[in-house]
Amino acid sequence: MIGKKLKEKGLDYEIVNAGVSGDTSAGGLRRLDWSLDGDVRVLIVALGANDGLRGLPVSEMKKNLAAVLDRARERNVAVIFAGMEAPPNYGPDYTREFRDVYSQLAAEYKVRFIPFLLQGVAGNASLNQADGIHPNIRGAEIVADLVWKELEPELRRPTEK
Repeated sequence: MIGKKLKEKGLDYEIVNAGVSGDTSAGGLRRLDWSLDGDVRVLIVALGANDGLRGLPVSEMKKNLAAVLDRARERNVAVIFAGMEAPPNYGPDYTREFRDVYSQLAAEYKVRFIPFLLQGVAGNASLNQADGIHPNIRGAEIVADLVWKELEPELRRPTEK
């Protein structure tokens, strides 16, 4: 869907999807060097949802996400940082701490920020697959629109080398 938007706008970029279904922020960090190999201009970081689903320590997720942001900064790669929400079953403290990680890191690293990647999609059965977690085609279009609002301006900025 982002690829379609790129074509419509006449922007010639290759998209590399390095996401792995079911993976955690630790897995994303392990794949990062491969993901940043080559002439990478923008990195969309959408990690942590599975950390929250598994109730993994928020401190570990924060450490992993900070490491991702550090490596992107070292390579002068712009970042679109997408936040997630933890399910409420781990209690209000966990949910708040989980949410706060994203806004804290976004402010610290001064990156483009999407507070909740699934805004308007999560919890809406008509926009999700039968599992109630993953967006269906229409839900994915809404997510792509949300990402595009942050991505397009970044792609139109002059390249700094």
